[in-house]
Amino acid sequence: MILCIETATKICSVALCHNGDLIVKKESSEEKSHAALLTVFIEDILKRAGIKAASLDAVAVSKGPGSYTGLRIGVSAAKGIAYAAEIPLIAVPTPELMYHGVRASGEYDYYCPMIDARRMEVYTAVYDNKGNEIKSISAEIVRENTFDDILSRGRVLFFGDGAEKCSKIVNHPSAFFNESFRISSEYMCKPALEAFNNKNFEDVAYFEPFYLKDFIATIPKRNILGRDRQL
Repeated sequence: MILCIETATKICSVALCHNGDLIVKKESSEEKSHAALLTVFIEDILKRAGIKAASLDAVAVSKGPGSYTGLRIGVSAAKGIAYAAEIPLIAVPTPELMYHGVRASGEYDYYCPMIDARRMEVYTAVYDNKGNEIKSISAEIVRENTFDDILSRGRVLFFGDGAEKCSKIVNHPSAFFNESFRISSEYMCKPALEAFNNKNFEDVAYFEPFYLKDFIATIPKRNILGRDRQL
């Protein structure tokens, strides 16, 4: 029995899985809802299943890349549950769980999950139709020829909330797009079970999300009272 948490994008999603199969899930696509809804969703999921956190075999979390704030909230909740219930912590790369969510949507040679990273940048990876990682997770600036290498090798499905910007620029006969794909914790069930069977667990004390890029905070030009900052 594995509790799965997905907060890497604007969607806040929690699922309870048993032996890789979904039992129940709850999710919301409200902007910036993670802090307010995540713990409520977790409590509701466990209540509906009639179990307590201590009865779980593991807790799995989407490790990123994605939203800095969303990842921090999801990982913090997962670590708290793992520590309190004394159960293993599993981390699933976000592009990998996206692959598992779209794999049945059609037969393509390659699958390219895309997470919007603002402007013309995306977080992405490439998997073949057997789930093997062909290109590791990276941040890419979308240009007309950015994906020419993989497109020259076969039919590629681009999907995720970053696929829309790609569809407007990449014009190739081997490029296909699924802009309606929605990420979900449900897609974590099978990779989380595989990680559990292989005892691929994280250190609860030291595990951190995979941000991929450093967080850059801006300094406001005026202070809270409206006066110019003194340098």
